Amino acid sequence: VQLVESGGGLVQAGGSLRLSCAASGSTSSINAMGWYRQAAGKQRELVAGISSGGSTNYAESVKGRFTISRDNAKNTVYLQMNSLKPEDTAVYYCHALVVVHTIERSSEFDYWGQGTQVTVSS
Repeated sequence: VQLVESGGGLVQAGGSLRLSCAASGSTSSINAMGWYRQAAGKQRELVAGISSGGSTNYAESVKGRFTISRDNAKNTVYLQMNSLKPEDTAVYYCHALVVVHTIERSSEFDYWGQGTQVTVSS
């Protein structure tokens, strides 16, 4: 599975951006997808996730401002970010969870995109 992000950039506080993540390869094995971010000097954190069935979850800091969505036909996940704040500045990474089932067991694999920079100026 390969993940390619796009849509990052520089925006003023209060503005909006939409990130996209296109998946290719063995996309039928993708289960959940999500967005993580890593600010300078900080650990990577979950921003939003979406299951194959469409269930979503968000970090408390972005609830009500960010919306994650998924187009299964296009193998693409989006992150609509509104009311951006300077503290949202980070590199945003797309993540895909792949679950492989065999007779003996199920195995999980994590795939990551290359990251896209989001900078929010005050």
